[in-house]
Amino acid sequence: MPHTVRRIAVLADSDTRWKWGALTARRLAPHATIDGLLLRGRATPTPRQLAEVGVTVESLREVTTGEFLAAATEPGAYDVIVLATVGGAVQAMLHGLGRAVTGTGPAATGPGPARRPVIVTGYVGVVYEKLTDGLLLRHGADVVLANSPYDAERFRTVYEGVGADPGGVVTCALPFLAGPPAEGDMPVTASASGATTGSAESAEPAESAPVSASGGADSGRFTVVFAVQPSVPASRADRAYLLRRAAAHALRHPERDVLIKLRSKPGEHTTHIEEEPYQKLVRKLPGGTGPDGGLPANCRLVYGNMGELLDRVRRTGGLLVTVSSTAALESLHRGVPTAVLTDLGVREALGNHYFTGSGCLASWDELDDGHLPEADEKWALRQGVRGDDGFAAARERVAALAARAAADGLPPLMPYYTVRTAPGYLPGILRRYGLAPDGTPLPGTAVQDTGRGRSLMRRVVREAARGAYRHGVQRVAPLIRKAGEL
Repeated sequence: MPHTVRRIAVLADSDTRWKWGALTARRLAPHATIDGLLLRGRATPTPRQLAEVGVTVESLREVTTGEFLAAATEPGAYDVIVLATVGGAVQAMLHGLGRAVTGTGPAATGPGPARRPVIVTGYVGVVYEKLTDGLLLRHGADVVLANSPYDAERFRTVYEGVGADPGGVVTCALPFLAGPPAEGDMPVTASASGATTGSAESAEPAESAPVSASGGADSGRFTVVFAVQPSVPASRADRAYLLRRAAAHALRHPERDVLIKLRSKPGEHTTHIEEEPYQKLVRKLPGGTGPDGGLPANCRLVYGNMGELLDRVRRTGGLLVTVSSTAALESLHRGVPTAVLTDLGVREALGNHYFTGSGCLASWDELDDGHLPEADEKWALRQGVRGDDGFAAARERVAALAARAAADGLPPLMPYYTVRTAPGYLPGILRRYGLAPDGTPLPGTAVQDTGRGRSLMRRVVREAARGAYRHGVQRVAPLIRKAGEL
């Protein structure tokens, strides 16, 4: 009788990676209990960001590296752990877990099988940069999920090329492309106690009054969604250009609704740092004194769940526009016409080179003239946005590993990077997450039982530090660059 995965922990360090991790856990084990652990850092998501995910979890709390390792290695606590973090954090947790479980660290050769959770990791979306670096930082997990057959082939080639075991690579799909959400799933938001509650209308409007994901009342009008990205393109000039073109499209097509889908509110952080928020740029448009700046009446800024927006686009026969957002894959999965912009070129720095051969490359000029791109079906199949349930193989692999863990234990975690293979690289990564080169917590970083008052003080200081960091990124840094250009 196959082992049933009963309990999963998801460690995430940003809003998008929390979305990927939570939904991946739900697809791997639809009936399992899921505990959310948010790794404390600059991009720890806010309750509003968490509310956009679309999956319920049984608990949700912030943790340090030491707190995560303590929770993850508690005997019998979890069958599976999903590491939904940047590559450096994945590598650090693999070494920390290996040390905590075996007492000797991942580089050791002595210990035999150990009763430990199955470790799963992967990528949140399109992998178009730092392929080798990111993959080697994820190597050592029991399962490295590849979001398409194309990615799986690339992943195995990289691992084989450096002499690392490619056996952990498993082909699946992005979790929000793997069929409809599990029954009962609703958006998740953190309550005051740290637990989670479902709410379909939990997106909080910003100070500049962008509306929720529905974009206001659904009038049935042709809807164009422009899915913007925090750091693509990076320059103010390029971002202002795209904003002007979206507004111009709305003016040229008054019969259409143009919704500019924002990633975050001012002051929030995402996976990538947003130095030039569209909420600020919109105020630079002519007549930009109101909540939506100088945007036409049929063009608005919106927040919220991308899936809800795409459902509206599909109902109205509309269009998704982006530079290279993963939203393009979600859109293609729903059969929505999808335009990947070429206005700023097709370049690796923009990520839109990933979509060559997709049939989706188009410019604002072409869209203004009424062009609706049609995806190439062979490309869509190879990229995992068409076809059957992409998680069948992953579910089978994870269930088999969980059964083995429960019966005989699993072998030690053995990442490619060790103090022998990367002595000038690995220690710095581990130190960044409070770990020594052997995977043990550095002095002063271990879990401590502190009083409520001290915990509250740490939280206040932490929030102040985050605020200062965000202010520096979004206010001070642009001013310094501007002064340097004079």
